Amino acid sequence: MKEFIGRVNKLLDKYPRLSTIFLRMGLAVVFIYAALGSTLNPDDWIGYLPQFLTAVFPAETLLLLFSVVELALAVWLLSGVYVRYAALVSFLMLAGITLSNFALFDISFRDLGLMFAALALAFLPVSEEERESI
Repeated sequence: MKEFIGRVNKLLDKYPRLSTIFLRMGLAVVFIYAALGSTLNPDDWIGYLPQFLTAVFPAETLLLLFSVVELALAVWLLSGVYVRYAALVSFLMLAGITLSNFALFDISFRDLGLMFAALALAFLPVSEEERESI
């Protein structure tokens, strides 16, 4: 067992950048799923919009705009460009979703995990190679 753990650790140490890639992909998939789901089945998602916004703007329009923002954020995360900023925007967006749906915390609690995954992505060290390409 000790030998197996040693091999696994050696393998994981060999690919340190994978953590960044996995976090970026995971967050992007969540935003893509939410954008597509809310576009294809808006009635299932309108209830999650903050009431103070739906009192001023049509809910369908807000949902469509939010879907566009989510898709743009997903593309930004997948692009690998300015990842720290994309991660911080993701964190803020997920925090806003969580806070505006606090009454639905039994459902939105998962967003806390995503929120902190985004924050972890923002705090991961950037290699010199990545720093120079920006």
